[in-house]
Formats: sequence, C-alpha cells, structure tokens
Amino acid sequence: MIEKVGVVGAGRVGQACAFALLLRASAREIVLVDRVAERATAVATDMRYGAPLSAPVAISAGDWDDLDGAGVVLVTAGVNEKEGGATDRDDPRGRLKLLDPNADVYRDVVPRIEEVAPDAVIVAVTDPPDPLADLARSLAGHDRVLSTGTVIDTLRFRTHVAAQLDVHPSAVEGLVVGEHGTSQVMLWSSVRVQGAPLADALHLCAVDQSLDELREQVEREVRYANIAIIEGNDASQFGIGAVCARIAEAVLRDERVVMPIASYREEHGATIALPTVVGRAGPGGVLVPNMSDDERAGFERSAATLRDAVASLR
Repeated sequence: MIEKVGVVGAGRVGQACAFALLLRASAREIVLVDRVAERATAVATDMRYGAPLSAPVAISAGDWDDLDGAGVVLVTAGVNEKEGGATDRDDPRGRLKLLDPNADVYRDVVPRIEEVAPDAVIVAVTDPPDPLADLARSLAGHDRVLSTGTVIDTLRFRTHVAAQLDVHPSAVEGLVVGEHGTSQVMLWSSVRVQGAPLADALHLCAVDQSLDELREQVEREVRYANIAIIEGNDASQFGIGAVCARIAEAVLRDERVVMPIASYREEHGATIALPTVVGRAGPGGVLVPNMSDDERAGFERSAATLRDAVASLR
C-alpha cells in the first residue's frame, strides 16, 4: 500500500491538512512543498516535535522531486478568501471570485506534480475547488482528480441541524450537493434523524421553532459558514483539514467509501459534488440521491454555475 501524501501549499489550510494527517496517522509519510521553502521547513519542523506522541508518521519539507511515490497530493496553494476579497455575503460569486488568480497557480503546480508523481490522485482543495479540479484534470490528462466537493458542507449541515435539535451530529442524516459555494443545494427532503423525518424529530425534541424557521437559519449558517469563521479567525482551515485527511485515507487504503466529493460528470459538463465512491483510483461510481423538484432545479442551476466558471477560463 502506498502511504505517502504530498501537501502543496503550506499556508493556513495546508498546515491544517498536514496536522490532521499527522494526528490521524492517515499516512506513513507526509511531504510539504511550498514556494517559500523556509515556511514549509518551519511548519514541518514544528509538527515533527509533536509527532512522537502520535502513531509513527514522518513529516518533512521538500521540493517537487520529493513528491515522487506519493499516492495522494493535496493542492492547497493559492489566494485565500480573505486575501482575495471573497467574504461578501451579498456577492453571488462567492469563492468563484478567486478562480482566475488560483487558476494561474494550478497551471504552474499541476504539471510539476504530474512530472514527479504521475500515479498520484490529485485533490483540489484551493478555493474554488470544483472548477480548479476541472482545470487540474485537463492539465494532468487523467481522471484521478477530485475536489473536496461538499464534504465539509455536508458536515456543517449535519452539525447545524443537530445543534437545533440538541442531538449529536452523528444522529443526523443529511447531504449537500452541487458546488462548494453559494449555489450549493441542501437536500432537506431526505434529512432524517436516525431514520425519522425531520418534522417528527423537531416535535420530539420540543424545538421552539417552525420547520421553515429552522431551515432558513441552518441554510444561512451553512452557506456562509466560511465567512463567519474568517471574520473571527482569518481563515477557514481546521474542518477542511480533517476532511482532506479523511479523503487521503480513503484513497490510500482503497476504502471505496462513499463521500460527496466532486468529480467530473460528463452529463453535467462540470466537476460537481454528488455521493461518490472513493478509492485508490480516486473518484469512482456516483450515486444520484433522490431530490425534490426544487432541489433538482437548484442542482441544475449549480451545475450551470460551474460550467460557466470553467468556460470563463478558456
């Protein structure tokens, strides 16, 4: 089994990814690559001092050649939301505002990754990850490319619904599909609490709120969770770091777990998030969940948004 993960970009998100990989012992070896070599070295050194308290994991800074043999490469390099001014709740572009500058970064780093780690699964983490995964797939010339999709959005969705019901998030079955961005679609029609419909759970938990009020509040909290975090801590990083570690594990261990990552879907003409089998070859088969008519229309609008974004790069 290949047990090496590369992290390209040692900024806030890259650091969170590396730290989650280390704490979870997701891989046997982690290599950090950054355009500022001193930063990658400092981050790896700092983490290495805590590594003896975890399972055996080697973490180091390196150059492109050190990605040789990696099974997964997480690409976190680029302009973040605060630096790029993508923190306006009233701007419908959301993260897509960062596409042009970060596309330039991907045009530089993806060919470098392919040269030294041609068998690696490439995971686009940089915002906006879905159109950047589309670009990475074109640059790499293969389908072992995915983005983090709506995995973090789905976790946020479950967490906020659970908070309203005062239950643990593991009890909530919920899914977000579409863009990792403002056009994402929360599938309320299929939300369950240990198999029970949400309306029943709302009554059972004696929530002093109507279903419509709960939906409105949760939609707002989930859709703009990144901005709320950035307003208080400059960057949304720890949740996505844990998500990236989990995706890396699924690939390295060939788990064939189903996660709402985003992969290229020919029928939609875009890289878009749906429940997808994830294993050693990256994205596999896709499951299309049941959706209400409104949810289906929202998903199609999300797909159109992503198609337009990718078309703007050409």
